[in-house]
Amino acid sequence: MTVTPAAAPHGMPDPKTPATTLPWTDLLAAVTDDCLAALLEGAGQDWSRNAHGLDWTCRRTLDHLALGLTGYAGLLIARPDDRYITLFASLDPEASVPACLDGLRIAASLLTATVRDAPAEARAWHPWGHSDPTGFAAMGITELAVHTYDITRALGSSWTLPDLPSAAVLGRLFADAPPGHGPFDTLLWCTGRIALPGLARRAVWQWDGTVR
Repeated sequence: MTVTPAAAPHGMPDPKTPATTLPWTDLLAAVTDDCLAALLEGAGQDWSRNAHGLDWTCRRTLDHLALGLTGYAGLLIARPDDRYITLFASLDPEASVPACLDGLRIAASLLTATVRDAPAEARAWHPWGHSDPTGFAAMGITELAVHTYDITRALGSSWTLPDLPSAAVLGRLFADAPPGHGPFDTLLWCTGRIALPGLARRAVWQWDGTVR
């Protein structure tokens, strides 16, 4: 479960040693740290405002993100053929943003550990394609990236995901990604966040998690 990187961007593990591959679990853990640091910077702001481009508040977007990562781990553990897992989680509406970010770290750590422990041949259902451990890692990174973007833009900062994880998830989930643009801008276009030169913003989108 490795990625072949071109270079090491800031904030990511150095892929030069021991060889030219970097585990998906390392990418997921590094992206988690990067996103949490960016979100924590805005913890004292008004999270009741809508996230950038969404009908959800920043706080609801954060809750969605934590539940989504937990759900991906649950799918990979239970490995159902045709349904979501039966998983109920309660979130305290009175909890502070830093406490919620602790929950997000727990969810991301659970997904990282599940990806690390699952055999490579493991497959689990997802509405956007039955997937393997690397696929669920890529989904987790995508969720972290786009929703951190949504929240930080609404809170007035300009966080971006480094090139290495952006390129990795494009290669794994978005076979139709257009060439010739920066990796994170391309990921934002693929997920309906922005327009690109010559390409209108997508109104409908989805990734393809099937194993190729």
